[in-house]
Amino acid sequence: MTQRVVITGIGWVTPLGYDIPTVWSSILAGRTAARPTTRFDASTFPTQFSAQVASDYDYRQYVTRAALHEGIGLNTAFALGAAAQAWRSAGLDDATIDRERLGIYLGSGEGSLDFDNYVASNIAGWDKDTRSINAPAWARAALERMTALREIEQEPNMPLSHLAMEFDVQGPAYNCLTACAASNQAIGEASEILRRNDADVMIVGGSHTMIHPFGVTGFNRLTALSRRNDSPATASRPFNRSRDGFVMGEGAGMLIIETLEHAQKRGAKPLAEIVGYGSTADAYRITDIQPEGQGAAKAMRHALAQARELAGVELNDVDYISAHGTGTKENDSIETLAVKSVFGEQARNIPMSSVKSMLGHLIAAAGAVELITGVLAIRDNMLPPTMNLDEPDPECDLDYVPNAARQAQVDVVLSNNFGFGGQNDAIVIKRF
Repeated sequence: MTQRVVITGIGWVTPLGYDIPTVWSSILAGRTAARPTTRFDASTFPTQFSAQVASDYDYRQYVTRAALHEGIGLNTAFALGAAAQAWRSAGLDDATIDRERLGIYLGSGEGSLDFDNYVASNIAGWDKDTRSINAPAWARAALERMTALREIEQEPNMPLSHLAMEFDVQGPAYNCLTACAASNQAIGEASEILRRNDADVMIVGGSHTMIHPFGVTGFNRLTALSRRNDSPATASRPFNRSRDGFVMGEGAGMLIIETLEHAQKRGAKPLAEIVGYGSTADAYRITDIQPEGQGAAKAMRHALAQARELAGVELNDVDYISAHGTGTKENDSIETLAVKSVFGEQARNIPMSSVKSMLGHLIAAAGAVELITGVLAIRDNMLPPTMNLDEPDPECDLDYVPNAARQAQVDVVLSNNFGFGGQNDAIVIKRF
């Protein structure tokens, strides 16, 4: 029997705050998190601002087994705080569950490695005469520097491993690295694990930080970041004619999803139901979306087809689209094309907005955080705005909920995320 899948817990750590009420109220108020970068000296960079999680964030306020997590990087610290919130939100603190039927699926990428010191370590081991790396010298320098920085765990699955220890997860454990689509893909794939009854409960979502010299350099070289250093707060402007790139953000979004049968047995109240998931590849270029948005449209169609099959959701039932909406020239116009391709004339009647205009782009964590905003939109019948949209691009001619939140009946949400390499993932959730 195909199991129904529900969301029972949510939590996040974001540049706008670390709890659901604070961040959600800030989003509805249109507050933006972009500020001058303070984590490193960005004064010589083309982009000198970002949306950072504040320095007073402390994961130890959330976990019960802090001794297990000494020396973690920011990537893992964000994941722990968000997951602990979701765990408690789902009422799992005092629940008796089969730990072999408890799993994790994360979209998680690079941690907070100090790349300045990493480069210095490489230089220390470089043999100028032979033009090769002196392995012992490099390893010795790297170990000394990384140990001093308490940054010795940099494998992408480290957040997953620490969550497993914190919550005694003994079931399926997966990590995917599909760029900006990673946490949406993780949630979608985890929902399929539950549907086929291979687990009862999954901790899902994403965690990411790339606010370091290496990350900012890379995206600057790709000309993907906004360079509005004179006005960081208005730099993220999806669908605006004058948009010039995204704002780098960081953080984590985590959800507890479980089979409806398991949730009902333990008396949990579902926040929403996951009814559709679609995933495709563009097979086009590493950094560019296929120009007509074919892959993105296919992902949406697959998700909506499953939603129709499992829950009777029709195209005209979609009340809100949580857009990928990065604020880059290509993404916003192509996503608009893809939505029109899927919904036809109905596209003009569906509100669609991008919370990246306030939070920045959380890369691998973006999908999970944005899906949580979809859950809250259903809960409160409120649509989050797209801020800084004062001059719409003529190619972006849909309803993007400009500059102010809007009250509306929201029962079905489609959430999109697209990643470098041509990864496209879409999820449909509905009111339970």
